[in-house]
Amino acid sequence: MSEILIVVHSVHGNTLSMAREVARGVETIDNCQARLRSVAPLTSAIDPVKQPVPDDGPSLVTGSDLAECDGLILGSPTRFGNMAAALKYFLDGTGSEWASGTLAGKPAGVFTSTSTLHGGQEATLLSMMIPLLHHGMVLVGLPYTEPRLSRTQSGGTPYGPSHLAGQDSDRALDEDERHLCRALGARVASLAARLGENA
Repeated sequence: MSEILIVVHSVHGNTLSMAREVARGVETIDNCQARLRSVAPLTSAIDPVKQPVPDDGPSLVTGSDLAECDGLILGSPTRFGNMAAALKYFLDGTGSEWASGTLAGKPAGVFTSTSTLHGGQEATLLSMMIPLLHHGMVLVGLPYTEPRLSRTQSGGTPYGPSHLAGQDSDRALDEDERHLCRALGARVASLAARLGENA
């Protein structure tokens, strides 16, 4: 059984909704399952009140989650064209995993949600990819063989799924965005399963 770890930071619930769609995509692949985790919230100028992890949300990610996964998918809202501080803080704490090669050779993907259409979706996705490359992971994007990537009117990039949440962060995922999230989950899981067969 290949296990894909999905690590998310979500303030208004949009990135978490994406994570759940990514998990559905993972579980369309035989002998693959998703493990959904969150990072600890941090106080910032954008999120001035420290938010507790909701009771109905995912558990906090641990080092053992990283060690046990066969693939990793990161999700974050955009902050000035970059990943949110909470996710960056988590990644900055993975030095021991980097030194030991815990994630090396495993497939990885990324996804994001923004309040505006040109609010830094692609830059945020690229910012999440950089630490994954340093960990030696194999990046998985979305190819244009996904027809919805060409026709979406909101989120969706070849670097990974994205979502347009709107100024009040209250716009639900549309069907194109949901499909692209599931497609990323399936692609990472499929590659993890194939790599596992050849190990």
